[in-house]
Amino acid sequence: MPISQKVKESITRASWIRKMFEEGILLKKTFGEEEVLDFSLGNPTMEPPEEFFAELERLAGQKKNGRHRYMPNAGFSEVREAVAKQISLESGVAFTPQCVIMSCGAAGGLNVAIKTIADPGDEILILAPFFAEYLFYAENHGIRPVIVETDENFDPDLDAIERSITPKTRGIILNSPNNPTGKVYGESFYQSLNELLIQKEKETGQPIYVLADDPYHKLAYDGLKPPPAPKFIKNCLRITSHSKDLSIPGERIGYLAISPNCEDFQEIVDGATFCNRTLGFVNAPALAQRLVAGLQSLSVDIADYQFKRDLLYNALKETGYEVQKPCGAFYLFPKAPLSDDLHFVKILQEKKVLTVPGTGFGRPGYFRIAYCVSEKVIQRSLDRFKDAFDEVAGGNS
Repeated sequence: MPISQKVKESITRASWIRKMFEEGILLKKTFGEEEVLDFSLGNPTMEPPEEFFAELERLAGQKKNGRHRYMPNAGFSEVREAVAKQISLESGVAFTPQCVIMSCGAAGGLNVAIKTIADPGDEILILAPFFAEYLFYAENHGIRPVIVETDENFDPDLDAIERSITPKTRGIILNSPNNPTGKVYGESFYQSLNELLIQKEKETGQPIYVLADDPYHKLAYDGLKPPPAPKFIKNCLRITSHSKDLSIPGERIGYLAISPNCEDFQEIVDGATFCNRTLGFVNAPALAQRLVAGLQSLSVDIADYQFKRDLLYNALKETGYEVQKPCGAFYLFPKAPLSDDLHFVKILQEKKVLTVPGTGFGRPGYFRIAYCVSEKVIQRSLDRFKDAFDEVAGGNS
């Protein structure tokens, strides 16, 4: 057997996002780039802010000795200080550079966090619908992912969370604004969850950590400010990247921030720094760290994404799709007009529109549209989304 059985099994149930992205590559080769309308991957076509390019040019021109050598595994102290100041400003919690570990994107930070807080055989709670890679991140470290359903509006169900907690529960992943739904969780939920977790800590004798996966934190609409999890959650590990807010997913730069209020704070910091090294990341890229240090308060143009959200949302609603208006991120998660979301996504694919079935996010019967594309792509897709809906409504499927 050339590869491990575990990897072979994982490949067979690998992310639907990547499957559809790869399907799109084949379609584009057959029909041409312009003809295939690809909403499969959260890969922003929007360029980074101008300040990013100015800072990149400035740093690239520096030829000081040692600029590209190893640094402490947690990252450059001046970068961590800049990050800590921004999180403190947003959350009202006094983060220090010691709280921050620079990571290879949010994916790197989540893997570090999970390995740090949990032993093989422990459990991590994941709210459905969810970013599909969470399952693999947990399984990377022998952790059992426990799926907890949200309600029909994609709001977390506190009773369901409580029922899912066992003596083996070590953490819960929260993603708000959410991928794939665009849902933003409210302050009252965080406050109630914190009370529940403190109660469970007293019962079990061990903390349950909230892993706040926040890459869309700055991408919220209509003036909404997503509540910062560290403000309300005692045992909070905030993980984020600049893939979405600065539109630089290929640079793989983010961070893990451990709340100073955490139980066993210093142990978590030491453990996460160790895991960052031994998981193979070693450290986040030197140039990317320095690049984002002075850009912590910036984001891409939210108005552009809000315009695209409204354009697509209004058209889908007018056509007859059941869909909630997202409050953040850059995804729509409509209900498929067929109970079989895989079949409906296939119908769209035949019309050269690429979306991702809700099955891949743990919520069958829905499908995800990533609208981080050009306005032209959205405009050209509207008739095709309508044609697919009408085909199903007409009983031709």
